[in-house]
Amino acid sequence: MKKIGTATVAALIVGIALIATPARTAGPGKSIDPEFKDLIARYYQAWSKLSTDAPAEFYDKDSGLIFYDVAPLKYNGWAEYKAGVQKNFFDGAASAILTPADDLTVNRRGNVAWTTITFHLSVKEKNGQSMELDARHTAIWEKKNGKWLIVHEHVSAPLQG
Repeated sequence: MKKIGTATVAALIVGIALIATPARTAGPGKSIDPEFKDLIARYYQAWSKLSTDAPAEFYDKDSGLIFYDVAPLKYNGWAEYKAGVQKNFFDGAASAILTPADDLTVNRRGNVAWTTITFHLSVKEKNGQSMELDARHTAIWEKKNGKWLIVHEHVSAPLQG
């Protein structure tokens, strides 16, 4: 039986790690995936329209999917998400602007991709109050019938303290 040298083992480990590491197509010093750059821009424009009908095109409608938002804690399926955001947020807003930052990262594995980005939310409520919020957004996308759809989403904001 032939022994494998330490250098060979190290080379195998590095090779496996490189194969297992997802392609990172955006981030500091990297070019941004043009398909997702456009998709994310359209996504944030849609959420700035004060209607959940606008961003609906970006979501898979499977009722078993989970979407996390700043408040409430979670929505079960797109129908619940759509109704909850409309009632609890958009119906009380006079305007809302979601501005994505320039820190988009895109990781793809076949027909699945995950994106991370931070964004700024600026809201003027119908009662005259204003709100400014910086938040984080992670989405898992699946390509179905040639179209990228969000199958899971997590939006959160840092605790203020």
